[in-house]
Amino acid sequence: MGERKYVHLMFIVGGMVLAYVTTQTTDWIWGYFRKPDPLYVFLIGVLGAVGLTYSLWRSPRVFTVAGEIVGELRKVTWPTRKETSQASVVVIILVIICAIFLGLFDFFWSWATNLLLT
Repeated sequence: MGERKYVHLMFIVGGMVLAYVTTQTTDWIWGYFRKPDPLYVFLIGVLGAVGLTYSLWRSPRVFTVAGEIVGELRKVTWPTRKETSQASVVVIILVIICAIFLGLFDFFWSWATNLLLT
C-alpha cells in the first residue's frame, strides 16, 4: 500500500478539520439571525464536510495530486534536532536585537516629537 495509506490518512484528517471549520462557520453565520439548533449545525457541518471530502477523495485528479504531494514530502531533508535548536537561537537573538532597535527608535522619536511640540 505504501504511500497510498498516507494519502488516505491525509483525506481523513482533512475531512475532520473541514467538518470542524464548517460546523463553526455554520454556527457563526446562523448566530447572526437567531440562536441555532446545535443538532442542525452539527449535521450541516459534518454532512457537508463528508460530502466534499468524499467527492474529492473519489476524484482521480485530486487523488493523484495528493499522492504526488506525499511522494515529494518523502524527498524532503528534514533538519536535525541540533540544526533546529541552533536556528531557533539565531531567531530569538535577532528578535531581541530588533526589539532593542525599535525600542530605541521609538524612544528617540518620542523624545524628538515632545521636543518639537512643547
